[in-house]
Parts: sequence; C-alpha cells; structure tokens
Amino acid sequence: MALSGVTSLSFGASERFSMIADLAECCSCEIPCPCNYGLPTELRCDGNRLIEIRSGHFEGADLTGIRFMVTFLMGNWTRIHIDESMTPAQQETFDKMFPVIFAGFDRLSRSKHRVPFTVERGTDRIRFTVPESTVEMKLMAGLGGEKIVVNGLPNPAYHEYVQFMSVNHRHSSTDATWEYAGTNGFTSVMRVSG
Repeated sequence: MALSGVTSLSFGASERFSMIADLAECCSCEIPCPCNYGLPTELRCDGNRLIEIRSGHFEGADLTGIRFMVTFLMGNWTRIHIDESMTPAQQETFDKMFPVIFAGFDRLSRSKHRVPFTVERGTDRIRFTVPESTVEMKLMAGLGGEKIVVNGLPNPAYHEYVQFMSVNHRHSSTDATWEYAGTNGFTSVMRVSG
C-alpha cells in the first residue's frame, strides 16, 4: 500500500529535517500491491506499517531510535502506535516531527497512543506487534531462492524494496477488525529530507 503519509520534499542547505528509516508493512492487497508502483487500488486496503528511524534530525533534534507503527484504512483513517520505551526527549521530538514529516498519516489519525512494542527479525521472517495489531511476514523467494528486490519505485519511502508475504496480519480496534494471510508485505528504506 503506497500511503506513505510523507509530505512533499525539497532538498537543500536549509533543510528542516533529514531522515533514514527502515519500513516493514503488510496490507490486504494481492502481491504485488499496485499502490507501491504508483497505481492506487480502488479496493479496500487495510494495513500496518512499522517505521524505525535509523538516523536523522528534525529542527536540530536527533530522530535516531524513534519507532512507531501506523495502522490504516487507506485514505480513510490511521491509528498511531508509539513505542512506549522512547525517552521523554524522543517523545517530544516525535510530537513535533510527526505532523510535518508524516502529515498524511497525522491528518487521518483517530488515535495516538504509547504502547508496548515487539519487533523480531529472522533471516526470512519479520514479526512486529502492538496490543491492537500483529504482523508476521515471510520473505518471498525469487530466482535461485534469492530475495526479490525492486528499486526505482515512484515513492521516496521505497528504496531497496524487498517483497514479503503476510503469514499472519491481524488488527482489532474500535475502527476495524481484520485478519489476512498470503497478502502483500514488504520492507524498504525510507530516505527523505525537506
């Protein structure tokens, strides 16, 4: 699902922010999700996106180590799950940067909560959970068993895009309940500044 929630970008010496983050996502779309290729689906698209910031800054404040998950119904609503282990300084920085860098997600947000977080990464599987959502996805094997890697997608959130498939993708909240397996999943690297 292509809903990046990222604002328009500009580059230059007067940048307000710069960020590199690791993304992992599952949605309800078939594989591959057409949204990620710049062809938004007209079908319902439910999903969960994990965002873990490797490095970066927002107005001079360090973004390193901030992580959160966005649950969404594409174009309709989001629920923001913030890692409760973040420090007070990280939380303050998150509160300032989120409506700027992730304006689309922020605009559609129905809730923002600090919650317990787990992230487990294996050689061919990724699992991440918050109280309302669980995502487990497995790597899809390409030719010769190699990873399927796509570059050049039309979104700054999708560098080094690697294709996965959902094993267990579920969510239950006041907004929606769903459970999927065999649907689209991916990891990518997000590089943005503005």
